[in-house]
Amino acid sequence: QVQLVESGGGLVQPGGSLRLSCVISGADLYYYSVGWFRRAPGKEREGVSCTSNSDDGTVYADSVKGRFTISRDNDKNTVYLQMNDLPLEDPADYSCATDQTPCSWSYYNGFDFWGDGTLVTVSS
Repeated sequence: QVQLVESGGGLVQPGGSLRLSCVISGADLYYYSVGWFRRAPGKEREGVSCTSNSDDGTVYADSVKGRFTISRDNDKNTVYLQMNDLPLEDPADYSCATDQTPCSWSYYNGFDFWGDGTLVTVSS
């Protein structure tokens, strides 16, 4: 059974940084794509970034390009989301998700496996 556990969320001031981690068990990350998504209260879930299991490359939402970086350590079965220059905004729950299809499909059509999320709050 594939399971995902996110960590690294918390309270940060505007302009600050956080690094989120997504640890995956029950699967060999080498063969899996992983996406990060966020949902603020009362809003739709939105894609943030994705790292593919193929030469598909990475995906970033326009709103985070140049500020967020997704990376993966296949040996540790972990995907990271480095978030810099965070703007003042509503708290959001950041979740990671995975399956064996490339980001070009899963990021836009949905992943099979999801974590429970980690809360990110940007506030002064």
